[in-house]
Amino acid sequence: MNVSALEIDSTTVFDAPRLSMADLRACRAAIRVGSKTFHAASLLLPRRVRWPALALYAFCREADDAIDGAKNPRLALQELQRRLNCIYDGHPVDMPTDRALSAVVAQFAIPREILAALLEGFEWDACARRYETASDLRAYGVRVAGTVGVMMALLMGVRAPRALARAADLGVAMQLSNIARDVGEDARMGRLYLPRAWLRDAGLDAEAWLVAPTFDSRLGFVIDRLLDEARALYERSSAGVDELPIECRPAIHAARLMYAEIGHEVARRGGDSISSRAVVPGRRKLFLLFEAMLAATRRGTPDARPALPEAQFLLDAVSRFDREHGVQGDPTVGEGLLARELARVLGVFERLERIDRGAAIAR
Repeated sequence: MNVSALEIDSTTVFDAPRLSMADLRACRAAIRVGSKTFHAASLLLPRRVRWPALALYAFCREADDAIDGAKNPRLALQELQRRLNCIYDGHPVDMPTDRALSAVVAQFAIPREILAALLEGFEWDACARRYETASDLRAYGVRVAGTVGVMMALLMGVRAPRALARAADLGVAMQLSNIARDVGEDARMGRLYLPRAWLRDAGLDAEAWLVAPTFDSRLGFVIDRLLDEARALYERSSAGVDELPIECRPAIHAARLMYAEIGHEVARRGGDSISSRAVVPGRRKLFLLFEAMLAATRRGTPDARPALPEAQFLLDAVSRFDREHGVQGDPTVGEGLLARELARVLGVFERLERIDRGAAIAR
């Protein structure tokens, strides 16, 4: 059965005859098993964005696993690049994820360079790439998370460079929060994302520290620097959320605030993400959701600052694609739906909290 506009949402312009409901359901099933967090978070999105986002993320999750588990990450990357070529040629490999993604990139005009950059970031992970400077780390964040921010904006109909710059900022900020939270966990797997120049500035030898990762004030200083970088990007990204379609803003503000809270939680622990993993309490999440809903009703001043230098190539790829194909964005889709969307997001969040509480009791 083909997916019609009506089956996804009454307001959507999604019309991809090759995208079947069976493929979408297969993508959703894979994410439910392998990426429960993303599946839960996707429920906060309006349906017209949720379905293509699930298709996009299912392929990305599959690609990350393929590279991360490969004996030769470069060969795995080459195979994924071949699959990506087939997707963009309109003749995807006969797999639900590839068929679904082929329809999504065609319908939402997603340039190939963005997904190629994401695959490159996965390879950097698998090869344990070293990050010497803050710029090196931002370049990594752009690939594994800034790309996702830009693609999500495209799924929402937003293609203006200023808005895409802020979407990339948000993706990188969220990745920095993850890195700050997972320093100990990553180190125990032999991975280090903190800029090595920062470690030297703090009097730490990266290789010696990786042998026996422990926390002290020197490492706390480095993690504080990382959290400062993230805070600046969260602040920049806030204005960009206001440029999204109105019914998309509650979910994105919620993601922005909740990921920023991860960093705040790390900071409350003095930067110690070695001894334990920072977790945002459920009550705090609920408070942040209300804050996100209020933020969605306000309209801030647009932020005209340029994109991160490390992310500019993503914006260039979209601008070039749009010039060559005469593509224009439509961020007005969904106007007038904010009140309904706020109520829906709150209901979804309450349901997710009940599930979390049930899981905690079961443990």
